[in-house]
Amino acid sequence: MKSGFVSLVGRPNAGKSTLLNYFVGQKVAIVSDKPQTTRHRILGVRNTPQGQVVFIDTPGIHKPMHRMNRRMVDTAVETLREVDVVVLVVDVSQRQGRGDAFVLDLVKQSASTAILVLNKIDLIRKSALLPVIAQYAETGLFRAIVPVSAATGDGLERLEAEILEALPEGEPLYPEDYLTDQTQRMLAAELIREKVLHHTHDELPYTTGVVVERYEEPEEPGGLTKIYASILVETESQKPIVVGKGGAMIRQIGTEARRELEGMLGGRVFLDLHVKVRTDWRDDVRILDEMGLRGRK
Repeated sequence: MKSGFVSLVGRPNAGKSTLLNYFVGQKVAIVSDKPQTTRHRILGVRNTPQGQVVFIDTPGIHKPMHRMNRRMVDTAVETLREVDVVVLVVDVSQRQGRGDAFVLDLVKQSASTAILVLNKIDLIRKSALLPVIAQYAETGLFRAIVPVSAATGDGLERLEAEILEALPEGEPLYPEDYLTDQTQRMLAAELIREKVLHHTHDELPYTTGVVVERYEEPEEPGGLTKIYASILVETESQKPIVVGKGGAMIRQIGTEARRELEGMLGGRVFLDLHVKVRTDWRDDVRILDEMGLRGRK
């Protein structure tokens, strides 16, 4: 049997969360086409006949501009020292730049075995992929280089085989029925934020957050779960964007989030949403701690 920890690292919007959800077999991390979607360290467990893989999805590594972003990047970098295998996920549909070189240098400093995933191969020609493979192969950093498409599933079986091969021998680290360390309260906040990301544009996704004020579990299995949550924005001008004309936007966000939550929880959900203005909340230690974005600074 093989078992161990595997960190998914890379630049924002590289497809790390999509990979995590695929391997775990259900949605434990929200996804969107907006960079910096993932803000937390998310653990997900994959059990196979060959062993147990404990994946750790991390926020995309970027230049931090606020305390929230510093905590996000610190979380990602810290996992490089804690895992058996580092999986660097690169979006090959985007031009490589200084940010990619910075992440590559972090992987170079890690003592863990490294595997490179070249994601989104469905968006480029094969002739454009070959030079990228050669460029990364020259570094000599990677045990394996695996081109994949997390969206279509192409290459993911080979990726799983390479990860299992790289892990040490050992007994499972978690019970067979354990999937994630995300609490229902945290998943609720993230699902609401996913709907906000889906329906808003421009810079608004970066300045919005979700805090679950109250989470009341049902008195019996399949009963009514009551969730009271606030969507945070930084300026008064942003509030009407999330609320929408006559409250249409926040109703749509709430309806979509409630339906997905009911599917996840297996019962009815009462969801109460409000939009609150909290200037500079991304630098507010108390709010960040309440969201689970903990850190030293």
